[in-house]
Amino acid sequence: MTDEQSDKSNKARALRPDNDEFKAWIGSEWAEPDDLETAPMASAAFAAERRARLSERFPGRRIVAPAGDLKVRSNDTDYRFSPDRDFAYLTGLGTDREPGAVLVMEPVAGGHDATLYLVPPAGKDEDGFYTDPRSGEFWIGRRPGLEEFAAMTGIATAPLSELSSDIRLAAHPHKPVRRALSEMRLVKDEWEVQQLRDAVDATIAGFERVVGELPRAIAHKRGERVIEATFDGHAREEGNAVGYETIAASGDHATTLHWITNHGQVHDGDLLLLDAGVEVESLYTADITRTMPVNGEFSPVQRRVYDVVLEAADAAFAVARPGVSFRDVHEAAMDVIETRLREWGIVPESEHEESKLFRRWMVHSTSHHLGLDVHDCAQAKRELYMDGPLEPGMVFTIEPGLYFKAGDLAVPEELRGIGIRIEDDVLVTEDGVDNLSAALPREADAVEAWMRRHRKA
Repeated sequence: MTDEQSDKSNKARALRPDNDEFKAWIGSEWAEPDDLETAPMASAAFAAERRARLSERFPGRRIVAPAGDLKVRSNDTDYRFSPDRDFAYLTGLGTDREPGAVLVMEPVAGGHDATLYLVPPAGKDEDGFYTDPRSGEFWIGRRPGLEEFAAMTGIATAPLSELSSDIRLAAHPHKPVRRALSEMRLVKDEWEVQQLRDAVDATIAGFERVVGELPRAIAHKRGERVIEATFDGHAREEGNAVGYETIAASGDHATTLHWITNHGQVHDGDLLLLDAGVEVESLYTADITRTMPVNGEFSPVQRRVYDVVLEAADAAFAVARPGVSFRDVHEAAMDVIETRLREWGIVPESEHEESKLFRRWMVHSTSHHLGLDVHDCAQAKRELYMDGPLEPGMVFTIEPGLYFKAGDLAVPEELRGIGIRIEDDVLVTEDGVDNLSAALPREADAVEAWMRRHRKA
């Protein structure tokens, strides 16, 4: 079938009049919009400063940053749009703005001129107003026009159709640009820090709602889904979405690091590992984990493992400050894990110190940067990310864990099926760190008291 035949077939399925009288009528008698966006966004000045810094890194070179396009979920339905994070960082645009857009920074004497190329909304005198399911106002609501986007972002705008074909075909940032942006994003500006604070606060409220739904989760055949749905619904109510797929892992599922299937039951006596984050409208996300006893009280063996993980996290906090590296933070936590597991007698002797056999039960790193991506700044050079010094304005996680799988015959039976992770979001300050998620209890007694306050009868 040709494209023309397909188009005719789609029109036939719509059962919509296709005559001039109907077109004239549907395009007439509409009030002017009363929600025009004419004020600069709070992010606009910060995004302009980021573009200026990027310009300094690439003098005389064109820089292209596309938002990306809608992706098909199935047949003729799309996933909800989420823009490329480099595009969001350089324009200040969040939520679902703007499919198909491309930011182009053209080199000029003394820097770059930026233009934001967009698909203009169809006018009410155009067929697309009511026929285009991807961009028509009848289908997806009113979208800002080019002048509005210019006012909001402080960037000159132009129709996407005016973007030259050679740039459109190569509309993706080159690797050096990706790397430069990752490295710029290592240190957050004050606007970014506030976005992350907002995301953390919304996430804490989501954890409280989950505790309130634990009785319903226990009663449900797929209690993990009850927990996931509770948090994900909260994220849509209070933010843009979840920043990543929610991990709602009960029992032995908590020993799987990225358990997102969430089809299991939640039993009285289990531990629940909830790893979740609200992404706010600006696309900045929190990333918090708490491991809590489903019935509200840790068993003695659960508490014993929990306290080791907490001790490891506290050791990481104790060394985290400007000038130390990610590696230093990680090693502080690992020293505690290794010492306690050796005291328990479960780490076999090894001929090689570098084998670090205790890492069987803690295979991930203790920290990662956080921001527009849950694992932010991923393209930064290793010597800046893992081995570079912490600087004020950096935001990262501290998240040690212990994971004893149900089938792990190398550990005593009482430990099998216990998975625990404690994760907080941390801002580096001038003289130390600020635990952004400190309002969510961490100590075992405090966790139990917190659960009693928020659990429904």
